[in-house]
Amino acid sequence: MRYLSTRAGAPVSAAQAIINGICPSGGLYVPEQFPQVSISELHEHTGDYLSIAHKIISPYLDTQKHRLHEMLISAYGRNFDSKLITPLVQLSERESVLELWHGPTLAFKDLALQLLPHLMCDSGAQIKENKQIYILVATSGDTGKAALSGFQDVNGTKIQVFYPYGGISRAQWLQMVTQEGSNVAVCGINGSFDDAQTAIKRVFGDEAIRNKAEKLGYRLTSANSINFGRLLPQIVYYFFSYFELCKTGCITINEPVNYCVPTGNFGDILAGYYAMRMGLPVNKLICASNRNNVLTDFFNSGIYNAKRPFYKNMSCSIDILISSNLERLLFEVLNRDSIRVSGLMQSLNQTGRYYLESGIQAQLNNSFYADWCSEEDTLSTINACFNKLGYLMDPHTAVAKTVLDRYSKKADSPVHTILLSTANPFKFATEVLKAFELPDNDDFKNALRLSALTGNPIPSSISKLKNAPILHNKVCDIHEIPERVLEIL
Repeated sequence: MRYLSTRAGAPVSAAQAIINGICPSGGLYVPEQFPQVSISELHEHTGDYLSIAHKIISPYLDTQKHRLHEMLISAYGRNFDSKLITPLVQLSERESVLELWHGPTLAFKDLALQLLPHLMCDSGAQIKENKQIYILVATSGDTGKAALSGFQDVNGTKIQVFYPYGGISRAQWLQMVTQEGSNVAVCGINGSFDDAQTAIKRVFGDEAIRNKAEKLGYRLTSANSINFGRLLPQIVYYFFSYFELCKTGCITINEPVNYCVPTGNFGDILAGYYAMRMGLPVNKLICASNRNNVLTDFFNSGIYNAKRPFYKNMSCSIDILISSNLERLLFEVLNRDSIRVSGLMQSLNQTGRYYLESGIQAQLNNSFYADWCSEEDTLSTINACFNKLGYLMDPHTAVAKTVLDRYSKKADSPVHTILLSTANPFKFATEVLKAFELPDNDDFKNALRLSALTGNPIPSSISKLKNAPILHNKVCDIHEIPERVLEIL
């Protein structure tokens, strides 16, 4: 498989795309084609998560099949507390929840970031990379810890994570600043996730910084979903959840389903779109946002406008105004016109906005539905889901459930919907407790209270954070990020 840039450039191999992370042009790598799968055959010949992952991932890589098998076992064999990896829980006749948070950091990013280090090491070996890999990560909360955990003490790598200081939950913060490892660094920024992401993209495009890093023996790359190696493993759980739903008898093979996804940077829901392009029977991809509803406005109007107020929400991992992976979707709906995509991205960079013609917008709406919800609605949904259905969810999942409830009333369709649950509720214990009562100022007391109130156990990885030493206390301004990047080499 070869990979193209959304903004033009010579095709590259899968290994080169994963090592590069982002294209020299500033564009994102996309597969030259989407491998097609037979749902009936895949369902008949595969069973567990690893076997499905092997079938879905292998056509995108040049990796030997036995080597990919070894990498999948290393990534998922012992690191998840569920044998199913991503268990499916039925909420009602027409709704199920796909739990993506059974990995080591209690967030869906583990599904990609437990595998990505293996993909990077294998890719480096394929292209005979003689430099160490220096991974730069911008995070809105979950990616940072998942990347740190995945790359901790991996030979030949160094990783630095930038997060919005004061803009994530305390549990997310503690998970990162207590991270051990000889090759890891964490730095807060005085700004938003968008600021961090934009600054890192500029670092990748800065020839002087790249040259300095290379002279010191390092190649810069990314573990954000701008790296296709991060995005690829996320396609797997769409297929897996579909087959799990078939097992329950809720649907029959080849029957279409909906997926509802809490969305910020557009990577998770894009993986669903790629699954659909591969042959998964998807009726609608439901894009759910919080008050930072730039995607809702885009799908409903065709206008992408990032010049708007930025809100801090309890669903902080989707507090994003510049959804990088949307560029990949634009590339597809614009018939892979890299010149047109480049123009739109230039407009976004210069003016903070771009627009699509009504015909293109209508095409998008055939596959996508978008809506958003308030903080009050998020809390109301958490409360209602627990009291009526006995299911406790985190704020991001509650955002998606709120939007799904509205969609279901509007569509009145018998199509079954799989709701993607992206984080364990105890990563946001204080915020979740607000749905039931006034919380304390102490997050750990709130976790204990939430557990007592709901009967749900506190994950041991959360409890251990209470006494873990703070190892990373750096905070910098946005303009200092390039300096910080070079400082730790």
